[in-house]
Amino acid sequence: MPEISALAPLVLFLLLVGAGAGVLAGLLGVGGGIVLVPAFFYVFAALGYESAQLMQICVATSLATIVVTSLRSVRSHARRGAVDGETLRRWGPGIAVGALVGVLVATRLRSDTLTAIFAVLALVVSAYMGFSRAHWRLAERMPEGWRVWLYSPATGFLSVLMGIGGGSFGVPLMTLHGVPIHRAVATAAGFGMLIAAPSAALFLLMPVDAVRPPFTVGYVNLPAFAVVIAMTLLTAPLGAKLAHAMDPAPLKRVFAAFLFLVALNMLRRALL
Repeated sequence: MPEISALAPLVLFLLLVGAGAGVLAGLLGVGGGIVLVPAFFYVFAALGYESAQLMQICVATSLATIVVTSLRSVRSHARRGAVDGETLRRWGPGIAVGALVGVLVATRLRSDTLTAIFAVLALVVSAYMGFSRAHWRLAERMPEGWRVWLYSPATGFLSVLMGIGGGSFGVPLMTLHGVPIHRAVATAAGFGMLIAAPSAALFLLMPVDAVRPPFTVGYVNLPAFAVVIAMTLLTAPLGAKLAHAMDPAPLKRVFAAFLFLVALNMLRRALL
């Protein structure tokens, strides 16, 4: 068990990361998980808990936090009438199925492999955030028919491999199909619940044959979950207010550059 003197700065770091993740989730619609997974990875590695399944623990713990933050975010957006319930009903089953398949695949990968997958997908997300434009369109309406069963499981599957909610993939998908940005962010919060709830529950029940940080149930580390939730619940509403009060585009470019550097560093660690 690490000394208290070593744990204190790491707990402080997680508090700050949790606060930032909450603001970013509400402000940019990217989901806090894309910040939390690298943070958990560096904290657990610093504590000496590197193992063949460390990344899975980071992903699962991140998804557990998203269950709580997405629920609060959906309720907040629903009070404003911004959530597209019809899209959630049509896309929900496919997203949930994709998420569960993602858990089964993730638990069979080595930590280095899952880290590399996270890094590559994060590079894609950062590139889109950095270079996308509001007028870009693939179509003027959301996909229907067989396309729903192509896109929805893919959204759930890829999100679980990264330990994120629906924002990083759901928001671009919807805005590229003509959904206004605030409605896309609100509906993507619902995607987050559909992704995180079943996948976090399955991660809790899965056996782990690896060294784990203390108080880890299945793949979910309870202390990290509690510390981060304490902050995201406070700061996510602030991010949502800022999203309606300012133009987040310049900040999105800066965050894209930051995410790009984080992803490159994680890719380097996975490949070396």
